[in-house]
Amino acid sequence: MGCREFVLLVNLSNLTRTQRLRVLDDRFRAGQASPPYLYVPSNGLAMPPGSVLAQTKNMVGKVAFRRYGDIVLFGVTSTELAILVLLTPTFTIADWIYVLQHVIVLAMAIMRSAPKALDRSAPASAAVIVAYTYSYAQVIYLGWIPGEPAWPSGGLVLVTFAAGLSLASLLALGRLFGIWPALRGLVMSGPYRLVRHPMYLAYMIGDVGYNLQEWNFGTVMLVMAGWVSLLYRIHAEERILSQDPRWRGYVSLVRYRLLPGVW
Repeated sequence: MGCREFVLLVNLSNLTRTQRLRVLDDRFRAGQASPPYLYVPSNGLAMPPGSVLAQTKNMVGKVAFRRYGDIVLFGVTSTELAILVLLTPTFTIADWIYVLQHVIVLAMAIMRSAPKALDRSAPASAAVIVAYTYSYAQVIYLGWIPGEPAWPSGGLVLVTFAAGLSLASLLALGRLFGIWPALRGLVMSGPYRLVRHPMYLAYMIGDVGYNLQEWNFGTVMLVMAGWVSLLYRIHAEERILSQDPRWRGYVSLVRYRLLPGVW
């Protein structure tokens, strides 16, 4: 790099990125700056065109990947909402809460922040698929092989409580909600002050409630498979969340993952 280019870079460090690009472009056209130093990132240092191209491709890839994840979340949530409406003959309070949750998630799919880290491995993806399908699989299975009621009134209470806990957890997560294990930030308010995974606890309470209303051996096996996927998601998410510098302090304050005093 010549003396002229060095002085140019020092002078550019006090300008905004747009101003730096405009000055460099004007000087290049006037023959006062060489082409290899035409591009300046936000840190004020010139970069070769190849480095800029690599950064541009990386940025485009991140944007495309994020949009793909948002589209998947929007599509999955829309499908869930349609299935919920089609398979529910009479809506209870819990059902309306779940409908509200799905509407909120649809909005989050558009407005949520991009992840800083993400686990798209095959085991994580398989756990996500199982976790999102086992509850609907129970409904379909009961349509083929009817079950027996155990304690319908008690089951309704648990389902309603689970719906409320799930909604509170979703509102606490806000734009940090996602499908795959990801690091978008760390939530330490609302139900997350009590346990580290209150939404999964809500899922499990709801499973117990629904099976108290109607159950058979097949639904119990589906619930067991679903719970295994939830436990895997907990471990996968905590591996990602441990990258947050506040994670260690949060774990020391909220010791339990699902059940206070148990685990």
